[in-house]
Formats: sequence, C-alpha cells, structure tokens
Amino acid sequence: MNSFRTRFAPSPTGRLHLGHVFSAIQVRTAADRAGGEALLRLEDTDLGRCRPEFEAGILEDLDWLGLAWDGPVRRQSDHLGDYARVVETLRAKGLVYRCFRTRKDIQAMTDGRPDAPFQSEALPAGEESARLDRGDAFAWRLSLHRALEHLGSAVEPLRFGVETEEKMVWVQAEPERFGDIALTRKDSPAAYHLAACHDDALQGITHVIRGEDLIDAPHIHTVLQALMGWPTPLYRHHRLLLGPDGKRLSKRDGSMAIAALRDAGYGQDAVRKMAGAA
Repeated sequence: MNSFRTRFAPSPTGRLHLGHVFSAIQVRTAADRAGGEALLRLEDTDLGRCRPEFEAGILEDLDWLGLAWDGPVRRQSDHLGDYARVVETLRAKGLVYRCFRTRKDIQAMTDGRPDAPFQSEALPAGEESARLDRGDAFAWRLSLHRALEHLGSAVEPLRFGVETEEKMVWVQAEPERFGDIALTRKDSPAAYHLAACHDDALQGITHVIRGEDLIDAPHIHTVLQALMGWPTPLYRHHRLLLGPDGKRLSKRDGSMAIAALRDAGYGQDAVRKMAGAA
C-alpha cells in the first residue's frame, strides 16, 4: 500500500462551488507532492438530499477542471450493509442504543446549547418495544461513557496527529466534549462519522485533508477507530474559502457554483485561480 493516500469526499447534495474546488486542489496537490494517491469518494448516505444529478454534476465539474483521481470512485450508498455490520458489532458489545429523541428533545436536554454534549441511554424495554411497534423512527447512538469504559486501560490514551506547514503535533482526544455519537440517522442507515471512519480504514487512508470546519471531528473518530481496531490517519485542516460577505461558501451560494461560473464564460484556468490554485 502507498505510504501516502488521501481522499476528496464531497456529498452530492448540490453542485460543487469554489470552496469544494479549493479543497479538492489541496488534496490532489498534497498527494502529488508526496508521490502518493488521492481517491474520490462520494459520501451519499443522506438519502433524502443526495441526488443522481448532483453526483453527475460533481464528476463533470472535476473532469472539466482537470482533477483526476486514483482508482475507482467509492459511493457510500452502495455499501450500506458494511455500515450496518459495524453497528451490529458495537451492538453485540452493548455499546449502542436506540435514540428516539427529536432535535427539539435534545435541545431541551442541553438547554438549547448547540455545543453541549448530548448523552442518554436506552429506553426501558417495555417503552422501547411499544415505540418500535408504533413504527417510531430512531437513530443508533454510541454510548460514549460505555465506550470509554469498554476501552478502559487496554489502549493508550486516545490521541491523533495533526500536520501543519511547520510541524506535526499530537493532540489528546476529548470525545467527552461531544457526547454520544450518532451512528445512523432516523432518515439514513449511516451517519457521517461512522461511514467516514469505516471507509478511511477500508481504503487505507493515511492522511485526511479537509477544511477547518471539521477540525473537531478527530476527537470523535478516534473513539470509533479504537473500538473497531481501525488505524488513525494523520489530519490536515486547510483554511476555508470565503465569499464576498466574509462567510464560508455553501451550496446555497449558487453564484459560486462551478457550473454557473462555466456557463458565465469563465475558463478552467480562471476558475482554478479563483479557487486558490497556483
């Protein structure tokens, strides 16, 4: 296996914008400089928002920009059974529970603080059975305190490596800041943290390169990686590309979509330059 393997992993919930291209260029450039590989993964487990036309648009935009990838494209929606087996593995260890709580319920439990860690437990057997009989939707959550008790002193303290331009630093993981981890969603058989960690391990990803908006994700991922015996990659977090209003670009900003810029007459080189390419 190559000693440097990374990935670009967009979600096909809309067309690519300049921020995506900036990230894709960071990934491809890092792999080329290291003589390594950069894979393309479509993280399309949000079955309610992902669309085939968005996937086709992503592939079209990347091809038009001249960004090539190593190996076949992995579509997470083709591998939902893989993620279900991870949930069953953790369930067999008594580490997960069915969470029926709504977003409103969780906000009430955390006093409305979006950054407050959410922790709960399984409902009493009778109440859970009744809710299942009614067909109430639920998400599987990893109980953080049970997970940490399970790991105990059998492993070294959870930590992960973060690379910057100047050096690499080891960071002590603080999963307690984030509480119980959603492994699935009520409307999707796999949530981001589970699917991303599984695929990074399966695909032999050595370096995860992504925006600083996900700078906290490794604190969560190290727990899943330790429980499943998956390796922990090194992380790099690049700056976010901002719009004229100073806010980070989002898919709602259609004016920055690559397709819109192309239709407006911008060429490949101009768009790459707008996205921060040298």
